[in-house]
Amino acid sequence: MNLESIREKIAYQPVLLGVFALLASGALAWASSATGEAIAAAEAKDLRDSLSEVLPQGMADNDFLKDTVDLKNGEKTVTIYRARKEGVVKAALFKVAERGYAGDIQVLMAVDSDGKTLGVRVLKHSETPGLGDKIEVKKDPWVKGFDGKSLGDPAPDKWAVKKDGGIFDQFAGATITPRAVVKAVKGGMDFFTAHKAEIIG
Repeated sequence: MNLESIREKIAYQPVLLGVFALLASGALAWASSATGEAIAAAEAKDLRDSLSEVLPQGMADNDFLKDTVDLKNGEKTVTIYRARKEGVVKAALFKVAERGYAGDIQVLMAVDSDGKTLGVRVLKHSETPGLGDKIEVKKDPWVKGFDGKSLGDPAPDKWAVKKDGGIFDQFAGATITPRAVVKAVKGGMDFFTAHKAEIIG
């Protein structure tokens, strides 16, 4: 094998590699555009279902996924979904988070225009199975204990687990988890109160 034939073989390999790279990137771009709408629709449905879990039935006649306002909560931006009935804002739905035992606990909550909680659900957490996961409504009704609460009922110093002098139950062996959820919901109530004029409009 002479030097010239080796050079010829080496020269076509980068060209071939470039062709394959172009074909692969084209296929990926096509797949992304073909499935993008379906993925977005599925995500919107999941979000709508989650929001509907904390909002009492018949309380809204608008598409609250399209009726939003973004507000700053410290360093983070919070998206508020507004539930309207006949054009009047009846409730605000938004996510809050607090550090639990094993990571952040993400909570979805709905607050009516008077500042009363309509519903609270834990969306995401990494708490210990069998202990901290009782914050999930499908495993325990504990999280429903926030329904109907406001910053005046209970009094601000009672927004805590019983071990800390509050009114909310804790779990045996997992006090940190319910403590974090109570703190998250109380923080959400404070946030709503501070931005009520902007949210209700």
